[in-house]
Formats: sequence, C-alpha cells, structure tokens
Amino acid sequence: MAEPVRVERDGDVAVVVLDNPPLNLFTPQVFDALERVVDELVPLTDPAAEGRARAVLVEARGRVVSGGVDVTFFRDVAEGPEPAERGAQLWARLLRVAQTLEDLPVPTVFAAHGLTLTAAFELALCCDVLLAAERASFGLVEIVVGLTPSMGGPQRLAERAGPARARELVFTGERYPAAVLERWNVVNRVLPDEGFAVAAREYAHRVAAGPTVAHAATKRLVATSVRHGARAADELVPEVSGALFATDDLRGAVRSFLSDGPGRATYTGR
Repeated sequence: MAEPVRVERDGDVAVVVLDNPPLNLFTPQVFDALERVVDELVPLTDPAAEGRARAVLVEARGRVVSGGVDVTFFRDVAEGPEPAERGAQLWARLLRVAQTLEDLPVPTVFAAHGLTLTAAFELALCCDVLLAAERASFGLVEIVVGLTPSMGGPQRLAERAGPARARELVFTGERYPAAVLERWNVVNRVLPDEGFAVAAREYAHRVAAGPTVAHAATKRLVATSVRHGARAADELVPEVSGALFATDDLRGAVRSFLSDGPGRATYTGR
C-alpha cells in the first residue's frame, strides 16, 4: 500500500502527494509520513546535491485536499495521561515540520483543488505560493473541538492577510472561498477548475526552471523582512545577493542575455 504522504519526482520538481482516501484526513500515520517526507526534502533540495529538486509542489489526490484532522487523535491526547504535556510535544513536533517546509531553499507551491481544512491549510500557508482552483475553499475550523490552529496557521495568516483577518478567520471557523482569500492575499492565484492540476504542475516547472539560487536568496530576504524589518533584510543583501555573481545561473544568464537577447536566459546552476 502506498504511503499516505510521499514524494514523487517530475523532472526538476519534487511533488509531495497527500493520498489518504476518502477525505485525506490527518491521522497519526499521516503525520508520521509527513514528517518523513519533509525530512526527505531537505537533502533532495540541497544546493550541493546531484540532481537536486529545483522546486517543490504539494498536491492531493481525490475529491478534496483534506477534510482536516481525524478528531479521534485529539481525543486520545486529551483523555490520555498528561494531556497538556503531550499536546505541547505534538505541536512542537508539527511546527518543526512546518518550519522545515517553509525554510527549504527552493520555491514551494501548494495546489488546492478543493476543500482544504485545518492541517492541510496550515501546510499551504507554509509554502511560498498558494494556487487554488475556483471551487476550492479553506478553513481553520478548530473551534469546533475547542482548539486554536497550532501548526502555524494564525501567525502565517497574519503575515499574509494582517492580524484582523487572521483573527476573523480563526474566530468564525467558517469556510472561505478561494476568491475571497485571493482578495485577502492569502491565496496567490485562483485558476480555472478545468485543467487545474496541469496548470499547477506547469507553474511549478516554470519556477523550477528559474534561477533557483537567486530564489533562495529572495526567500531569505523576504523572511528576514517579515520577521525583523526591511533594514534587517537590507543588511543581508551584500551577503546573499553578492554571492549570486559567482553562480553558473547568473553567468550563463548574462551571456545568454547579451548574445541572444531578453527572455532567452537559461539557468543551469544548483
């Protein structure tokens, strides 16, 4: 039987597949598999690795992306010994997964083709780009079991949409259409339902074909600005952007630009 979360390669793109039918619920086994997969992505996207993945795409099989977490898991934690300590350990573990995905040195893209609840939505918020089909909807509905989202969702919603919208979305526990979350800057792009999976793959391949080392620098600068301010990111620029002049990506692209003209650059670095 296939793992409920696994990595498949599609050329330069590492595709993380969530496949736990019928609703892709997050169970202890799914969280275990997710942890293994994220740890697998670290060496797979390492700039020094031969045949490294130059982008990561997260997608799901089935009618929905995910119906959320299997609530029996929360019951077992709450009704077992030392529930507060076990709960803290659970969230620390899952936050490490979220942060590892967020810190990968390549562009990460989440493709949401349908309903995307709780843990799956929080994973999407850890990715650089969130693509959604027209019929997709999203929710952090943990209030129904007396929880707050704890895989990083509220704070990453606040980064994208601002604190007021983050509180609203979590307080209500409502499901929000993709078009609304695009207006709130949570979803990057809403794409037609027809051909969505193909379009998401094409998008991932497009960013994978770009200057991946420069993309890693962009991620560091943006993250630093969000966490510490624009001036802190300014201080990083000489280090991270200066180093780009020593990459095959930049050298090859500059030669290509000068000899072949704009729009013809190719990137071959790591």
